[in-house]
Amino acid sequence: MASIVFAGGGTAGHIEPALAVARVWKSQNPHDEITFLGTTKGLENTLIPAAGFTVSNIPKVRISRTPSLTWARIPFELVASVKACHTLLKGADLLIGFGGYVSAPAYIAARILGLPTIIHEANAKPGWANRLGALFTPYLAVAHGVNTGAFSKALITGLPLRSDVAGALKGAGANWQSVRTQAKTRLGFDAAQPLVFVMGGSQGSVAINKVIEQSVPIFSTKGIAVMHSVGRANSLPPATALYRPVAYVDQMADAYLAADLIIARSGAVTCAEFRALGRYALFVPLPIGNGEQFHNARGLVADGRAEVVDQKEFTLSYLETHIDALLKSSSSAPLEGSTLDADAAQKIAALGQHTLESR
Repeated sequence: MASIVFAGGGTAGHIEPALAVARVWKSQNPHDEITFLGTTKGLENTLIPAAGFTVSNIPKVRISRTPSLTWARIPFELVASVKACHTLLKGADLLIGFGGYVSAPAYIAARILGLPTIIHEANAKPGWANRLGALFTPYLAVAHGVNTGAFSKALITGLPLRSDVAGALKGAGANWQSVRTQAKTRLGFDAAQPLVFVMGGSQGSVAINKVIEQSVPIFSTKGIAVMHSVGRANSLPPATALYRPVAYVDQMADAYLAADLIIARSGAVTCAEFRALGRYALFVPLPIGNGEQFHNARGLVADGRAEVVDQKEFTLSYLETHIDALLKSSSSAPLEGSTLDADAAQKIAALGQHTLESR
């Protein structure tokens, strides 16, 4: 029996791929012990227990995106977090990290302990935590090819899909038109009416929400139905006959399948899930960070399945001018999804088994 620790918390973008690999690992090694590292504030405290796994929390290292006096606390918080990880990782056989603020102290503690570590990078442009971890281990995996740095030599696995998306992709077979129509009907929309699905990540996007709310009259005039996931932290705007705002969408696989057009951030998980099930997308990359969301969408744009617009250009006027062309592009996009990421979780689990055997 082995003890496997997963590190990747904070956002669904780090948690969902980790959960997908954990499920595969548990199915292949039912007697192994699996633990997740997290912090008290992250989504991991909801998503991971709901999936049947245990979370052990560590102190969070708070790093603001812009210079501030709070940076003076970083060394002290990092030391406390590494110490907590060191305690939790003692006796473990393998650490599998997916990036984010939970992973960085875990990578350092694993290095101190000599614990074998696998790192999976979901974004086309690796984040700082995983770049740090890559200094300590040769066992690297990436969702898609990276041109420079340590991850340019990593195993290309794809991005692990959450269970409902993976199941929908497997079940679609060759009957994509029927599957898309059935999904639209299950969500309660007219199968003959264009449907736009809008989301801004697990927490929602204030910037995207504002533009969509302003655009409701335009959608209604054109006879376009809209399902708008505003995020649990945001208040719901008034609904109309064709505009359905919701705090969160539980039937994400159906939403991807049903939508003629998706308007969303281009996080790595969103791009992978859209690639698997979606038809056509307008991506509005998050304008902060290291620019990874722009890079994430490039492959889908090159495949003729998406367009990208800067947040500052994404306005009421932009949608009024471009919505018809976007739906026309959708109508000529392939009906089929992609199996590019279908076996990603199995590939990462196999790398983990190889790492344990090499030890």
